[in-house]
Amino acid sequence: MPATYEPIATATPSSTYTVDFTSIPSTYTDLRIVIFGRSAAGGGTSSEIFMKFNNDSGSNYSRTNLSGDGATAFSSRSTSQTEMTISPGVAGSSTASDIFSLTTLDILSYAGSTNKTVLGTCSLDRNGAGTERKQVFLWRNTSAINRVTLTDAANNNWASGTTITLYGIKAA
Repeated sequence: MPATYEPIATATPSSTYTVDFTSIPSTYTDLRIVIFGRSAAGGGTSSEIFMKFNNDSGSNYSRTNLSGDGATAFSSRSTSQTEMTISPGVAGSSTASDIFSLTTLDILSYAGSTNKTVLGTCSLDRNGAGTERKQVFLWRNTSAINRVTLTDAANNNWASGTTITLYGIKAA
């Protein structure tokens, strides 16, 4: 039997650069965050997103990144970061106004007693030059996740039409 996705909370920010999901229940096996969005300001084609768990600002986050745009592929890795940097994150203001990006973040065993792993996928059309990025994040902390904070990295507000939904996943 397939897993069941249950919406926990949905945010439609347009006059803020931070979305904070708090009091996340520990009744699910995993979490999924779906971001359909864009940044309202800035001059770039995309804007990165910072993500933190439980308001932890310590150097406890790592990222491995694989990316391609149809012409170039690359990879990178960063460790001992104070947040997870989700890139490309969301479409930026220099991307056509009707273009939004799609980012999914799967937080595995979020209530378990081991370090937490997140699988991220970011898809973005940059005015005909698309980008696809796969990322794996690690939060080196064994606490159950009860808070997720998402912030536009440049402190730009989210654009009108942005929707961010947190789902709980129940195993079959």
